Amino acid sequence: MDPVIVAGAGPVGLTLALALARQEVPCVVLDEGPGKDEPRAARTVVLREDTVALVERLTGVRLAGLGCRWAGWRSMRRKQVTREVEFDDADPAPLHLPQHELTGVLRTALARESLAKVAVDSRLDGIEQERSGVTAHTRGPGGTWWRGSYLVGCDGPRSTVRKLQDIRFPGRTAVERYAVATLRTELPWTDEALLHRMPPWRTSGPSAGEVVGRPLPDGVWRLDWLLPPGKDLVTPELLVNRVRETLTGWAEGVTPSYELLDTGVHTVHHRLARRWRVGRVFLAGDAAHLLGALGTQGLEEGLRDADNLAWKLALAWHHGPREALLDSYQEERRSVIAARLRAADQVLPLLRGGGGLRSYVPGSSRGHDALLADGHLGRGALGAPGAYADSPLTPGPLAGETAVGTPPGSPVSDVRVTAEDGTFVRLRDRLGRGSLLVVLIAPGTGVWDRKHWVTAGIMPRLAAAVTALPHRAELLVAEAYPGAAAHTVLLVRPDGHLVSAFSGVRPADLYAAAEAALGGAATDTTDTPRDEDAEARAAAGSR
Repeated sequence: MDPVIVAGAGPVGLTLALALARQEVPCVVLDEGPGKDEPRAARTVVLREDTVALVERLTGVRLAGLGCRWAGWRSMRRKQVTREVEFDDADPAPLHLPQHELTGVLRTALARESLAKVAVDSRLDGIEQERSGVTAHTRGPGGTWWRGSYLVGCDGPRSTVRKLQDIRFPGRTAVERYAVATLRTELPWTDEALLHRMPPWRTSGPSAGEVVGRPLPDGVWRLDWLLPPGKDLVTPELLVNRVRETLTGWAEGVTPSYELLDTGVHTVHHRLARRWRVGRVFLAGDAAHLLGALGTQGLEEGLRDADNLAWKLALAWHHGPREALLDSYQEERRSVIAARLRAADQVLPLLRGGGGLRSYVPGSSRGHDALLADGHLGRGALGAPGAYADSPLTPGPLAGETAVGTPPGSPVSDVRVTAEDGTFVRLRDRLGRGSLLVVLIAPGTGVWDRKHWVTAGIMPRLAAAVTALPHRAELLVAEAYPGAAAHTVLLVRPDGHLVSAFSGVRPADLYAAAEAALGGAATDTTDTPRDEDAEARAAAGSR
């Protein structure tokens, strides 16, 4: 079967290609550039725990060595500290790193994959698709035609793929603008990110705004100043003045020495593609959505797009297309981004409008600071990873379902589990392999050798039920899971979202939930041979 074509060699396209290769799907990445990225100190990314785990799982590289985990977070208004956050194992700090470092790690990992090929200096300019596949044409020194099974446009805001498929991209332009400076200096807060609203050295006017400071390794900081509405030119003099007055204000009158490394202007757009799938062509990342106000990170959502789409394409590539499964990519991911954009659009007038009665409501400023902090810290409607509560892959009501601390459709908690070979691993380490995960909650198993309990109690019956599922699955055992009673069984998708939880071993219910998570029963019997006795075996196991 033909490879998957990935148009675009940014972090999203490279992540998708890596995820596909790890699931034994060949892919070709069309890179319109020379195959390397220009270092830009002012271009950085903030990753939360789930996306850090995704990249580390795919690359085998600890990202902490490339970036800075914040020691804490503080929100300030004028001279007053309104909120302080200390991070710990239960509430991990975001990771802040230069984007070229992230891209470099992904490129290096992809270069080791025999199933992946990167075609440099290859700019896409044509797409043709038919029932059996898709053909893409590139121009450049090695311009040629490429044949693929599917094509995914990860080619950024000006996506050629989106334009060639005539997909509308409505939304708002220049929702917010920020002046950005990256510099090496010493601030009063070591490795602590901060949001400073209405700083006292800028006491009036629309430019009083706010400044965000985020640390990087080696004493480097990225500072972002919210600019007033309009298209006024951001000059070097303006940026230097902002740097000096901010550093002087934080140092209480004395300007500390600093080395200016890079500057820029970051413009936030809010746009959402009408469609994310046209036949065998898909969109992901900035080609499908643009967001970024209030601390939200568009790149993170692009990485989550790749994680969601990879296992669905892999299953279709290996076993034949399940249209409902492929359609679910748009339904799940687009709804999450739409909700994020709606939340930002509702909050922005409150935060940026100023004046009016809200200015005199006690506590309103503190509430606004909390909303902004949630966006920066990856919490709440503005920042938390989305849940697929209304996913078409959610099974209908099943008699044996039980509630746990994770609602169906939400990302599972990263607990320690025992793998089938007896080793202790993190649950997130088993994601991204294309397999469903079945997790039994069995207190006490962590202190006993696996050989003593693998053939005891309900384990043999559960193992038989897992073997009979309509798709390969890995059986894991955890001593505990938030909100789960002993002998609870969790069914988890390959991208780490909970399908269902059951009280005890219920093979027929487990089978039904797994089939729903795969988009329903396979319809292409030629490409997807189905064991007609599997359901009967599963049901027999429950008697």
